[in-house]
Amino acid sequence: MWIAITRPVSASLARCELTHLSREPIDVPRARAQHASYERLLGSLGVSVVRADSAPELPDAVFIEDTAIVLDEIAVLTRPGAVSRREETASVAALLESYRTLRAMTAPATLDGGDVLRCGRTLYAGRSGRTNDAGIAQLGSLVAPFGYEVVPVSFSGCLHLKSAVTALADDLLLVNPEWVSPDAFPAQQALFVDDGEPYAANALRVGDAVVFPARFPRTRARLIERGLRVAEIACDELAKAEGALTCCSLLFEKAPAEPG
Repeated sequence: MWIAITRPVSASLARCELTHLSREPIDVPRARAQHASYERLLGSLGVSVVRADSAPELPDAVFIEDTAIVLDEIAVLTRPGAVSRREETASVAALLESYRTLRAMTAPATLDGGDVLRCGRTLYAGRSGRTNDAGIAQLGSLVAPFGYEVVPVSFSGCLHLKSAVTALADDLLLVNPEWVSPDAFPAQQALFVDDGEPYAANALRVGDAVVFPARFPRTRARLIERGLRVAEIACDELAKAEGALTCCSLLFEKAPAEPG
């Protein structure tokens, strides 16, 4: 069984951290409706949705992916790069300890989960304003005993690595080549986003389906042409807070996978 840990949209969402986008009004009820649709869609794809307690005083708390890296054997609690977000991890830890042994990152490391892309036993970690070299090195030390390799990746133009690249299949990535070079992922094939849809590289793989934003129809057509099963959803209000589909859940298998 697959689990998705989510957290409700905070009433304070309009005070979210922003790096690459200009601040504009956010319709919180609409954002909540879109988030509820996201949870229902995950449920329709066979995922059990587990909600963390709401955190109305933490504007970015809905973007729960940044708080942890959940692997087959352990979960690593991150130390988010934005100071305002560091209180988010405690309540996530309380939920994750039911599913995984926990490890926690410590200062001076900073790392956001949105900067980590897993491809098999390789974790690509993006250097960003939220993830520093100490965070990448510490993640490597924590996961190495379980057979994972952490590979640093440089990118630009967006907040997190997974704004520029996400996994569509075991051997296929969706990439914005203006923000990250596909050469950084030599073992993977690359499908490029449409030039007019730079933010379309964030997709959420759920089993044999790909959850994908409705506002990027040209890139969606490329996924369908590739033979992928696409589940479309509206998420434009949450995007105003520099959030994306992967940001809104911690998705993992309930039981750890068998070794080998």
